[in-house]
Amino acid sequence: MLLWLADYLQQFVGAFGVFKYLTFRGILGILTALGISMLMGPWVIKKLNHLQIGQSIRDDGPESHLSKSGTPTMGGTLILFAILFSSLLWSDLSNRYVLVVMFVTFSFGLIGWVDDYRKVVEKNSKGLPAKWKYFWQSALSITVAIILFYGATIPEETALIVPFFKDVALDLGIAYIVLTYFMITGFSNAVNLTDGLDGLAIMPTVMVGSALGIIAYLVGNFNFANYLHIPFIPGAGELVIYCGALSGAGLGFLWFNTYPAQVFMGDVGALALGAALGVIAVIVRHEIVFIIMSGIFVMETVSVILQVASFKLTGRRIFRMAPLHHHFELKGWPEPRVIVRFWIITVMLVLFGLATLKLR
Repeated sequence: MLLWLADYLQQFVGAFGVFKYLTFRGILGILTALGISMLMGPWVIKKLNHLQIGQSIRDDGPESHLSKSGTPTMGGTLILFAILFSSLLWSDLSNRYVLVVMFVTFSFGLIGWVDDYRKVVEKNSKGLPAKWKYFWQSALSITVAIILFYGATIPEETALIVPFFKDVALDLGIAYIVLTYFMITGFSNAVNLTDGLDGLAIMPTVMVGSALGIIAYLVGNFNFANYLHIPFIPGAGELVIYCGALSGAGLGFLWFNTYPAQVFMGDVGALALGAALGVIAVIVRHEIVFIIMSGIFVMETVSVILQVASFKLTGRRIFRMAPLHHHFELKGWPEPRVIVRFWIITVMLVLFGLATLKLR
């Protein structure tokens, strides 16, 4: 929005040309979203408390979680507002990738909002029925996949890039739609499953989102892309601003969500953020690298799948409780230890993922 104003003012004052630089607007995106989260956080928490929008805690979970009952939830609305407001201010709103990512964020956030509202306001323990939640997630994911597939103008936009190899790009064809569907829907639910401890999901989201911002900048720059032997995707660099806003909003939310949490993000935040990360990974054509960096989200999801499969097939459980973070809690690990160690693992995975950009 302000980019258009800066373009107009540049003809009178040349200094406004600085707004054309992605790095400058990316920094502004971070600071704007961070400032909104930090400043509005106390008001949002107070409002949620006033409306008695408190988290319900499972009776079969770790006993240490029972004290969290009533903690305000649906705080993800603050994150999404900060991201969308900052993106609207500093992004090029004529960029189709920006519009797609914003649509995914808002639409999946709406699904999560309905689910949270039914749980904490209407006191319906089931929330949005699973079949309807997956239906809308699937419908939106497939719609976005089709838009990206048929909107592609160069082969690189729909090819699967394999890390460690300079010239390996697999032509996916119609399978691109299937991959995009699983990336968006899968990681939307993966982040939601991980969001079970104070700050556990938001910090890996910030780290992975920041790394995707770096990748977006590189694939959107012909010289860097050519040097690193990665696909050049014209226009993808504009996602730097969105990724910056995501990181800033997430860090601001972490101020209030860190142990012991004053507010939880709820499905409205987790479903939206996971879907946003998934679609950005697809756009910048680094799905495999993204999966590596998102190892914590993957492990949490796999632990649930294995637990359910094992119990149905053998009647036995592999873990003391799934998702995986609850397993370690029941083994006696204090909650902060689980959280920080998962963060450390994410740091290592993100650094490894970024290293693959050069190891080709």
